[in-house]
Amino acid sequence: MTALRWLVDLIRGALIGTVEIIPGVSGGTVALITGVYETIITSAGNLVRGVLLALGGIVRADLRPRAREHLRLVRWGVLIPIGIGMLGAIVLASALLAPTIEEYPVETRAVFAGLIVASLVVPARMVGRWGVREVLLALVAAIAAFLLTGLPAVDDADPSLWLVAVSAAFAVCALVLPGVSGSFVLVVIGIYAPTLDAVNDRDLVYLGTFVLGAIVGLAAFVSTLQWLLAHHHAATLAVMTGLMAGSLRALWPWQSESGALEAPTGDVLPIVLLFLAGVAAVSAMVIAETLIVRRREAAAAQDEVSAER
Repeated sequence: MTALRWLVDLIRGALIGTVEIIPGVSGGTVALITGVYETIITSAGNLVRGVLLALGGIVRADLRPRAREHLRLVRWGVLIPIGIGMLGAIVLASALLAPTIEEYPVETRAVFAGLIVASLVVPARMVGRWGVREVLLALVAAIAAFLLTGLPAVDDADPSLWLVAVSAAFAVCALVLPGVSGSFVLVVIGIYAPTLDAVNDRDLVYLGTFVLGAIVGLAAFVSTLQWLLAHHHAATLAVMTGLMAGSLRALWPWQSESGALEAPTGDVLPIVLLFLAGVAAVSAMVIAETLIVRRREAAAAQDEVSAER
């Protein structure tokens, strides 16, 4: 049973890792569908806090028991095979995607844009009831994101390491929000292609900086984001929805080398079909997630009724 469980979790990790490489497809959504979302988020949070407390325990002995407690709460038997599966899938998917993006930039942006457009339904639906406040927050966030993505693009051939670390810190926040893609954050900032190249080239300095930034983000920003979701749920998700919508500017298929938007050229129909294919792919995933969640809720309700009897 243990070997079978490891195999299942390896496959789950591979699925999550594969979609995390694709801008617009949320690893959090796949984690929800495969039933390991809560385990990953909780265990990752405990792992980071445990490591940080252990480091602090070098100076303060009173922190060591707290560090051991957090590390004890990590579901190692689930987290390790999922992590191995994710890592293997990321390496393989990066090797396939990097040359495709370089050779077909218009086509890949069209697919990615379709993926993002369909993903918007997830945070928008999680808002619940949209009132005037939520609409205004989403509009302001969308305008801000549109303007920011219109700024001159960074030189993404060789991004500075501080930018890599900061980008990773923000991208890891997407783990908390099903429907939000961490890779899309990298696209918007302008370091998506260099990150794929770093994985393919085994650039340990770049990758180490990225991992360090992700750990810092997981320790700092994710906890803050979880607090915002708990105390200002609708407002936070409305802002997220607006940011995603406004950032779609970065995925307009026809762009100059500097990132300026251009009018459609050439044969437009295949580009539209690729966009629609992206929409269809994520829509199918969202529908699957909805059906699975409803089934689990119905089963939980049935269990409660049975327990009361």
